[in-house]
Amino acid sequence: MAAASPVTFDDVRAAAARLEGIAHRTPVVTSRTLNALVGAEVFIKCENFQRVGAFKFRGAYNAAAQLSPDQLAKGIAAYSSGNHAQATALAARELGTSAVILMPEDAPRLKREATAGYGAEIVTYDRYTEDRAALGTALAEDRGLALIPPYDHPHVIAGQGTATLELLDETGPLDALLVPVGGGGLIAGSATAAKALHPGIRVVGVEPEEGDDTKRSLESGARVTLPVPRTIADGQALPTPGEITFEINRRLVDAIALVSDAEIVAAMRFAFERLKIVLEPSGATGLAALLAGRVDNLPPRIGVIASGGNIDSERFAELIRG
Repeated sequence: MAAASPVTFDDVRAAAARLEGIAHRTPVVTSRTLNALVGAEVFIKCENFQRVGAFKFRGAYNAAAQLSPDQLAKGIAAYSSGNHAQATALAARELGTSAVILMPEDAPRLKREATAGYGAEIVTYDRYTEDRAALGTALAEDRGLALIPPYDHPHVIAGQGTATLELLDETGPLDALLVPVGGGGLIAGSATAAKALHPGIRVVGVEPEEGDDTKRSLESGARVTLPVPRTIADGQALPTPGEITFEINRRLVDAIALVSDAEIVAAMRFAFERLKIVLEPSGATGLAALLAGRVDNLPPRIGVIASGGNIDSERFAELIRG
């Protein structure tokens, strides 16, 4: 008999109730131009309009809100390249506690400044030579803090699934859902919600070509570890899927599509010029897969999670200019 999933649809619904009135219910946008280009009806869930500018607030707050009063009094720790860092810092502030965040030395300036702006203490490390999970765990243990990892945690995954819950509540049944994949928390939560509501939906993850650890892992049937990828999609620059997320995704995810950095930039440009929204590279990979024809046999109705928009104006302009 198959083992019970660590995250259920009831968990996602409970997270939605916990987030009600705290997280934003982000808009869903459509474009006739996009529909004509890809030959399908596309619904884009704009998590770039979420608090902290990315879906990550959903999971961070859902996890932090379930800590005991004693744990909250001691504080929270997290490790992140940026969006989960901001999300955890804001969740801590909302819940009246403190946060210490481990961030890579080359994290985008905008994300570091925003994390500090929410009141968190930042500790840095070298993402290419040091193990952030080991460092983050040690940091939390040394200071007696509750650790909220960026994706490999049932409460984080359930919180991330609320974006898809909202999307499907607004659009009704969809034939496919495209979701950016980093550590796998967003797609694990998304797939949990989507498959519960519409078992026939096709869930497709999207990774940068230089960081295809989830694709390789799903193909091999076991977690694969790669060198830390060098891609403009910094939120997806991870060497291996999470343990919990991989077990969920191997059951629920139907395919993984890959996109190049150039295709990501083209999607960012399209989103800015035609949809009038700003997406960071990691937030644009789902749209990039559609525009670049990376998904075979497109069905009639497709949802896309645009996962975030945290990019400073100089970097955005640099990428768009090419």
